[in-house]
Amino acid sequence: MRVESLGLRLILSSAAISIVLLAAAGLLLAGVFQSALERNFDARLRAVLDGLLANVELGPRGAPVLGQQLADTRFSLPLSGWYWQVTPPAGSELGDLASGSLLEQRLKPDKALLEERDGGGVAGLYLTDDEGVQLRAIQQSFRLPGSEQEYSFLVAGNFDELKGEIGSFLQTLISVLGLLGTGLLAAIFLQVRYGLRPLQRMGQNLALIREGKADRLEGEFVSEIQPVADELNLLIKSNSEIINRARTQVGNLAHALKTPLSVLNNEARTSEGPLAAKVSEQTRIMRDQVDYYLERARRAAKAHGLGAVSEVQPVIDGLARTLQRIYWEKSLKFEVQCDSGLKFRGERQDLEEMTGNLLDNASKWAKKHIRIQARHVTEITFIGRSWLVITVEDDGPGLPPEKRADALKRGHRLDESKPGSGLGLSIVTDMAAMYHGSVSLGDAKLGGLMIQLKLPAAV
Repeated sequence: MRVESLGLRLILSSAAISIVLLAAAGLLLAGVFQSALERNFDARLRAVLDGLLANVELGPRGAPVLGQQLADTRFSLPLSGWYWQVTPPAGSELGDLASGSLLEQRLKPDKALLEERDGGGVAGLYLTDDEGVQLRAIQQSFRLPGSEQEYSFLVAGNFDELKGEIGSFLQTLISVLGLLGTGLLAAIFLQVRYGLRPLQRMGQNLALIREGKADRLEGEFVSEIQPVADELNLLIKSNSEIINRARTQVGNLAHALKTPLSVLNNEARTSEGPLAAKVSEQTRIMRDQVDYYLERARRAAKAHGLGAVSEVQPVIDGLARTLQRIYWEKSLKFEVQCDSGLKFRGERQDLEEMTGNLLDNASKWAKKHIRIQARHVTEITFIGRSWLVITVEDDGPGLPPEKRADALKRGHRLDESKPGSGLGLSIVTDMAAMYHGSVSLGDAKLGGLMIQLKLPAAV
């Protein structure tokens, strides 16, 4: 698909929105999962804290002692990352109480971390032990029975274990969202292709009309574009009616002008004197002009009409044989290269006149060799525009770049020694323009002039 295509725009915009939504959903799910794990982790720590509060009591000397060991053996394994400690108030000479997993080390949370507490007076914080393990801890101050001082109860668990669970979940989440995103992109692509199919069918039908294989849009379209199809059919019908009326008026104009001109010309020929000669001369010029522009109008009507298709190879071969006989004294060699099945979307006589003028011009100037190439070129558009490109080269003297524009002007002759009226290339230019084509001049590989004629092709 092209960058400027409607389908690619829909696919890219939908894909971008889907990716953003999937990424937002992934971040939200990851955050919710992590919060849930932390709450569950804190609940486990709170259960241990409640066990400590139930089992710690004052000893004979006022120091805290553990009446019964906790059931969780992780608090007994040295430096396991699971710790608890009971600390007397600062400045007290009483000893503290800690789990066997702490050995000789003690957890010393910053006072600023203990300022924020929940409704039950429990503070949540993160610590790091001497082994560099990140800990999740909760702390609560509690007054033991028989004591007037508050003791600090702190329980900590290995938060790196929780990170492992979070990482495993994130990998699974990314894999699932990746598969979901791939499925969404495939679904978007299929949806856009299916949704734009009526427009593609309309474009193909328009191409058939342009190539002369149909005269209206056939078939039913979806409700959103059916009005467009109806309007196009009305436009095509109106255009055909306008062309028919124009051709009728051209015929009427021809009859209306030719009769008075013939009368004037006849009267002038039967008379003598300068006035009669001038009238005869001017009526002849007027008649030629009328014939030229009426013929041009006729060709324009046919060029915009429907259904005219002409094969290219027979036209070029026939013209080459004819000109070879006309210029027999020069022993010209005509080299013809034509794509197989190449067709011109227009009248055969127009193709013969345009190509014949080009070949005749090349024959006048060529020394021995003329090359004719006809090929098919397709422009990359929504429906694809097909062109027929005819290139004529000769081995003559060529034409300087500064004089090429003058060569295409009507009635302009660059060399009076050669026969002709100076209308050949200008007629080709006018007729090509009627078919929305073009004529260009350049340097030929044979050493002379290269003329390139671009016309609509029928596929």
